[in-house]
Amino acid sequence: MQAYGVPGVSVAVIHRGRLEWARGWGYRDRARCAPVTPDTAFQAASISKLATATLALRLAEQGKIGLDQDINQALGSWQLPTDPTLAPKGVTLAQLLSHTAGLGVHGFDRGFRPGQLLPTLVQILDGQPPSQNPPVRSVLPAGGQFEYSGGGYVLAQLALSDVSGLTFGELAQRELLAPLGMAHSAFAMPPPASLRANLAFAHANGEPIEGDFAIYPQLAPAGLWASASDLARLLMDLQASAKGKRGHRLSPAMTHRMLRPVKDNWGLGPFLYTDGPLRFGHDGTNQGFQSLAVAYADRGEGVVVLTNGGQGRRLIDEIVRAVATDYGWPEIAAPAAQAKTLPLAVLYRAAGRFHGGGLDVVLEAKPDGLYANAGAPVAERLVTLSPTRFRAESIGVTVEFAPDFSSATMIEGAPPMKLYRVGDAPSTTPGVER
Repeated sequence: MQAYGVPGVSVAVIHRGRLEWARGWGYRDRARCAPVTPDTAFQAASISKLATATLALRLAEQGKIGLDQDINQALGSWQLPTDPTLAPKGVTLAQLLSHTAGLGVHGFDRGFRPGQLLPTLVQILDGQPPSQNPPVRSVLPAGGQFEYSGGGYVLAQLALSDVSGLTFGELAQRELLAPLGMAHSAFAMPPPASLRANLAFAHANGEPIEGDFAIYPQLAPAGLWASASDLARLLMDLQASAKGKRGHRLSPAMTHRMLRPVKDNWGLGPFLYTDGPLRFGHDGTNQGFQSLAVAYADRGEGVVVLTNGGQGRRLIDEIVRAVATDYGWPEIAAPAAQAKTLPLAVLYRAAGRFHGGGLDVVLEAKPDGLYANAGAPVAERLVTLSPTRFRAESIGVTVEFAPDFSSATMIEGAPPMKLYRVGDAPSTTPGVER
């Protein structure tokens, strides 16, 4: 924690279908030396999308919203402008949940300070002040490809509120949080008084940020406050349903659809690792918070890690690797591998320009290794683990190339985003031709 500048961390471990243990380390508020406890609520950030998807699928099962119908049929307070070229039949809730609706607005980075005027959902969707984002509109063909869109989840938020007649926070409390016993959680920005006595503050440079945390009125994609134990309860409920048990938030059939890949390792809400036993989950980043929740679908094993500052993701990856090693989960964290040296001709197979998941990366082969640049001033030399597997130590991400090197998938240290080859990288090594 000291090495990565992380003030506080909370961990919950699922083992054999039950909450095995939960514990907090460090400070939820470093300025006051207030400690993290197992019940401390953190901003779950984009893990909110996993909870939102569960809520949306529950309402679909209740017949209150159509999963495969034009979302405009569920909207009473606003309509998504129809794009006759990109979405002539509109977009569906299933597409919104799986990031295949072709909508823009990847995420909401800045948030708002306490006391600032907050935009309404309609202002966010139209990109009108005081919102800080462009309008949520079609930018790619609906259903054609994966394009991560927090904006799409705002649209889902409005639709769920419209069909239920409740605010999104009230709906989530009634249908999801309260039934699961998530007593230290709320879809609310700013957080309710019931959570403030044990709330983690966002930190930058070791100190709480101005106002202690940013506010995200985009509740569905980013607005859940939760403890690690509460998020583990959500994972366990989905695990039980996935194993065919009834009486959970979703039926086994709906859970199976949720955990079925739609495009590029993404289901209806969660990311999916399909190499070996199915794993599902989500990660998240809000200002001053980073988080990860991941679990097996076919067995009661999983882990949740929440942090409130510094290089939280680096710490999360090390904790997950340690837990996975102790509990024997090689698919969640593969055993450590020794760095290898490959001939330049082999490295050239991986060189090129790759795009996907909002990233644009250029890979260049040099005599001493493969270098990656995603827009930084200096390219990073990747650690070679095999002819098809490389690791970026600066961000703790491991990627695996397809056998024909047409794509690369993040397999550790990040969601399983897939990047596709869109061009070749020219050689800059004197005397060497591609």
